[in-house]
Amino acid sequence: MSKGERSSFFSKFAASVAELSGRPATFVLAVALVLAWAISGPFFDFSETWQLVINTSTTIITFLMVFVLQNSQNRDGKALQAKLDELILTSKAQNKFVGIEKLDEKQLREMSNTLAEKAKCVEEVADVRAAELDRTSA
Repeated sequence: MSKGERSSFFSKFAASVAELSGRPATFVLAVALVLAWAISGPFFDFSETWQLVINTSTTIITFLMVFVLQNSQNRDGKALQAKLDELILTSKAQNKFVGIEKLDEKQLREMSNTLAEKAKCVEEVADVRAAELDRTSA
């Protein structure tokens, strides 16, 4: 299996697992398993082995789910970024915003501050125009 095929397989697998893990039925199944474990406590005298079963199970599941869900989140983020880039490129927005997710923290902060200043100016202009419209319509 080539690297591309493995990556594609894992992406499909991760998407399926993420989809299944987010369903209400999966939550109900998890609660049922925990309840079954808790009910079985008296039969095992609440032993350390009995406790170890749930601790080990949840640790392994959590550890594996981190990778699956991170893969799913990464793909969602890239897809969203591609959609935003397409909107930027097909609109009157400035193309300099395409790819800004790759900037370092300082550059992002500077761009955010610049945009906040522009937004404030646009808001002030809108307020002035609204006031003018109110005066002319009154």
